[in-house]
Amino acid sequence: MNPWVLAARPATLPAGVAAVVVGSALAAADGVFRWDAFVVTLFAALAIQIGVNYANDLADAQKGADTEARIGPTRAVAAGLLTSGQMKRGIAVAFGLAAIAGWYLIWLAGWVILAIGIVSIIAALGYTNGPIPYGYYGLGEVFVFVFFGLVATVGTRYVYDRAAPADAWMSGVSMGLLAAAILVANNVRDIDTDRIAGKRTLAVILGRRTARWTYAAMVFVAYGVIAIAAMVDILPVWALLTFASIPLAVVPVRTIFTQTEGPPLIAVLKATARLQLVFAALLAIGVLIAA
Repeated sequence: MNPWVLAARPATLPAGVAAVVVGSALAAADGVFRWDAFVVTLFAALAIQIGVNYANDLADAQKGADTEARIGPTRAVAAGLLTSGQMKRGIAVAFGLAAIAGWYLIWLAGWVILAIGIVSIIAALGYTNGPIPYGYYGLGEVFVFVFFGLVATVGTRYVYDRAAPADAWMSGVSMGLLAAAILVANNVRDIDTDRIAGKRTLAVILGRRTARWTYAAMVFVAYGVIAIAAMVDILPVWALLTFASIPLAVVPVRTIFTQTEGPPLIAVLKATARLQLVFAALLAIGVLIAA
């Protein structure tokens, strides 16, 4: 695989796509959807996520978190496929492209998008870099929940007509929980090597058993949020179509509770990302049917 593609961690990219799909479907249901906003927002979200993944690849290599003992996919810098200098340029390109897309979105929706963009990039760079890399102190899931859930979903909805309705916030909670579950799955897989490297992820802090339960809770609470939103008429009853994806959740949850080896846990990460994308698609369909 091309090292740039490898470092982009394609298995995790559905997290960026899902929130944009949901936010755009909510806009379409309200009659304000426009294709240019959708395409540019999706591009910006993916560029930021790839930039985060590149920065994480570089930081983990520099801090010694990615060693030969690691059981996950190959990391580009640690494996010598890309130099630190090349990766730094890749990070700059990814965030530069996100910034270019961001200017168009600022033209559409104003200064709020500028604020979101600046905070998102600063938070992304601080995830595993800077004086206090919070991803190394158990706060990675908080970052993912906020930026790949709430900010991505509500921000997408805002782009269309500068509105941030309650249905976007509730949907953003579910998107954030599923995106955070992807990171928990990743960190449960790497718990032993991260502990040795001094990388105190949430899984390392909680321990394997509690981290597994945290993963399961994130997945199933995401469904509960949609049910509550439908019950109080924030989302339409058709949003309950998301429950058709529950069979896709059963296998990764069962696997994370029964496996400690690399390949099955890698499969959990991929299955969780796939679950989030299907969940988002079903939510979008439900919202559009009810419109």
